[in-house]
Amino acid sequence: MRHLTKPVRVAHHRCLILLAFLMTLSSPVAAQDYDKGSAAYQARDFATALQEWTPLAEAGDADAQYNLGVMYYHGWGVPQDYKEAVKWYRLAADQGYAKAQNNLGNMYYNGQGVLQDYAETVKWSRLAAQQGEAQAQYNLGYMYGNGQGVLQDYAEAVKWYRLAAEQGDAMAQTNLGYMYGNGQGVPQDYAVAHMWYNIGSANGNELGGTNRDKIAKKMTPAAIQEAQAMARECMSSNYKKCGY
Repeated sequence: MRHLTKPVRVAHHRCLILLAFLMTLSSPVAAQDYDKGSAAYQARDFATALQEWTPLAEAGDADAQYNLGVMYYHGWGVPQDYKEAVKWYRLAADQGYAKAQNNLGNMYYNGQGVLQDYAETVKWSRLAAQQGEAQAQYNLGYMYGNGQGVLQDYAEAVKWYRLAAEQGDAMAQTNLGYMYGNGQGVPQDYAVAHMWYNIGSANGNELGGTNRDKIAKKMTPAAIQEAQAMARECMSSNYKKCGY
């Protein structure tokens, strides 16, 4: 599986900064406090954000709990503390907060603040993936593709990669191309593999471009042209018409 991109790269490196600003709060004062924290966060005044969000998190607000987890993970406004990050992620995850579930799965995968435990990674990734969290879907696909925490099952890997790929996740798109190129969990199909590699590359995954060019050497010019047309249709249809 050496052509697959690295696993668990989700929230801590890319989407965690996109905090959830929309909350349903019963108290206007609480809503104002949350908004103050959001404004401070945007201004990179992490100390003020922490001051505004901590009471809300302690009162059980899942958005604030998730945000504190992010801040403790990165050491923004506080000393970096993975155990504290796990604590806040878990509190939000137990309330069904998908991004917190995903991040908690990452912590278990990497053994940060908790003992490394692939079964726990699968557990939390699955909960988030079932709610439509694309990065968790990618992670769950990776776990099935490598038999970590679950029995290796290429068909399941393809299932979860596809769900993430159809949400625009470039790493999932590249890995889905790999599955088609090698006939793992799906019939081998160089045209579809080329399509997904091409799309992954267009969305910023360098390995997608590298693998696209490698697999093109095994294809006829007509097949490459077909794959390129499929990629255009797939993207223009918002991943509704993707060659299969």
